[in-house]
Amino acid sequence: MERLIFSGFGGQGILTLGQVVAIMAMNKGENVTWMPSYGAEMRGGTANCSVIISDNLIGSPIVSNNITTLIAMNNPSFDKFIDRVSLDGNVIVNTSMVKNFKSDKVKIYEVDATNMASKLGNIKVQNMVMLGAYIGVLKNFSISDVEAVLVGKFLNKKNGDAMIKINMEAVKVGMDEVNN
Repeated sequence: MERLIFSGFGGQGILTLGQVVAIMAMNKGENVTWMPSYGAEMRGGTANCSVIISDNLIGSPIVSNNITTLIAMNNPSFDKFIDRVSLDGNVIVNTSMVKNFKSDKVKIYEVDATNMASKLGNIKVQNMVMLGAYIGVLKNFSISDVEAVLVGKFLNKKNGDAMIKINMEAVKVGMDEVNN
């Protein structure tokens, strides 16, 4: 069972990131829960979501402890969830915004996601940079798994082809960052 928390400010694509992971897992036939949580003010407020992926039935969608993977897009997110990560868990931090991160208990992967997205020309794809890092660390999904979800999400939207392209570029940048 994989117990994930994606967390950051509203507007960083946290909920979308969780949805994409949940859909990828469903496409592979896994049992999945996705549970969003966000403050009253969407953009700029706190946002997080939990995703559970399992071969077995899932009793509750709540991830409170024993987090297997934490993606923290800002310092408040890191501070809130770091002590709940299991000892063999993984933490992926957006070093563009998370400055004070340390842990002797878990493996931390550093990804400069916001700046990488900015260099790609669209800061909104910082969540896809982190998705790429997640895939690069865990190796549980492929680039084609991501593409299938993004095609379904963007293909029939205005500028859909361009959206798919920039998001896929961001995923590849994130994967490369943790695999080098």
